[in-house]
Amino acid sequence: MSDSSIVPERQLVFSPGLASTIGLEEAIFLQHLGELFEHREPHIQNGFAWISIERGYLLRKLPFWSPLDLHRISRSLVDKGVLLMNSPPLHTAERLIFALNESTTQQPAAIAIPADNHSDAAPLVELANSPGPRRSAGLLPSHWSPSEDLLQLLALNHTIPRQFALDQLEDFIFYWRERGETSHAWENKFRQHVKQQWRHHQQNQAEAFRSKLAPLDNNWRPSLDALEIMQRSEIEREFIDQAIPEFILYWRERGTKPKELNSKFITHIRIQWAKYTSAMKHSTEPKRITEQWYPPEDVLDILKMSHIDAEFARSLIPEFIVYWRDSNYAHTSWNTKFLQHVKHKWAERHKLALTGQSNAGQQGSNPTGRTRDSSLQDDLSDTSWAD
Repeated sequence: MSDSSIVPERQLVFSPGLASTIGLEEAIFLQHLGELFEHREPHIQNGFAWISIERGYLLRKLPFWSPLDLHRISRSLVDKGVLLMNSPPLHTAERLIFALNESTTQQPAAIAIPADNHSDAAPLVELANSPGPRRSAGLLPSHWSPSEDLLQLLALNHTIPRQFALDQLEDFIFYWRERGETSHAWENKFRQHVKQQWRHHQQNQAEAFRSKLAPLDNNWRPSLDALEIMQRSEIEREFIDQAIPEFILYWRERGTKPKELNSKFITHIRIQWAKYTSAMKHSTEPKRITEQWYPPEDVLDILKMSHIDAEFARSLIPEFIVYWRDSNYAHTSWNTKFLQHVKHKWAERHKLALTGQSNAGQQGSNPTGRTRDSSLQDDLSDTSWAD
């Protein structure tokens, strides 16, 4: 507030156009500094008009800001290339030595006093004898990093998260070291780089959001890479094509579409194909036996575990097929029927073998007697294995 209770405090004014360009706080602070040139005699050095002002004076005239605020805003103006500073940060220094980045002569500015100069500034009267810039342009160091002030500036003025800014550092260093260019304002270049990457990041997020809201188009088809992956898994192309409308309908009813359509579709097809092939192998629908029917290896392995000769089982296949095709019977599992048939025939064969051995060993048996208990006609007409 004003020191006098009679004289009202002076109102602050700022340019809306300037505020929209460099920020509201920066515009207020810059125009306040600019008014000091009307009341104080600047010192000309290197083509710039320099003024020294007490920090306490600024805090009295701008009581809504703290020393940290003054430091933050002044650094923002330096990073934007509007202000030149030749004093330590305002939250530690008692004075601000500054110049507007406008040459007072026809000659262009020869130097830009580095913004990160934290050393004690030389007295203003000695600046005229200064030999020149305190820091010349140079290559970007391989281990360069932005100042904490710049990171805070990006967060406060541009709402750019600190971690996002640091994530851009590696690419920034690699790019400028590859180009081999020199500069005395690497922080300003980094600020511009981060702002550009942040805009791209926000645009990508907006596009992803719009893509997520848009329903899946009926004309969508899987990519060639996705088709190749599925066909390498021996999934029939016809099966894939028939599954596309179902996939589209599912995601259209949900009102959104997944980000990775092809990956989602591949997963969907693999699940559906596994169900389809399993159903084909283990169908519960009764059907007639085909002329080309042949027992799978699993069935022959089961017979081997029962000590039944595999060749004996194969020899029964033609008789098995003819009998069941003639009977015109439908069954859910011909494998099970074949197992029963082979085991029945194998048991009969061993029963006859045992009977023959018993008759041969009897004392006084008739050598011309029968070697089996059933006639050939009874054996041929026996279908008990089919029950």
